[in-house]
Amino acid sequence: MEAVELIALKRINGSDLWLNPILIESIEKTPDTIITLTNGHKYVIHESPEEVTQRVAAFLQQVGMLGMVARRGESV
Repeated sequence: MEAVELIALKRINGSDLWLNPILIESIEKTPDTIITLTNGHKYVIHESPEEVTQRVAAFLQQVGMLGMVARRGESV
């Protein structure tokens, strides 16, 4: 199986965006969904924050990192 290093998203204007989920710093709902990366770049996307979170979790599970992520409410 080939490793997947990016998640597929759709920009608000309809164009495709492939993003490295490891670089996501925050996801805002304003009412559009805005993803901010660790380098400060921001992307306005069509998907909801919940959809993005699900895709990031699926990515982390696929690469074996899901167990490394603290669940909400747990200390690291």
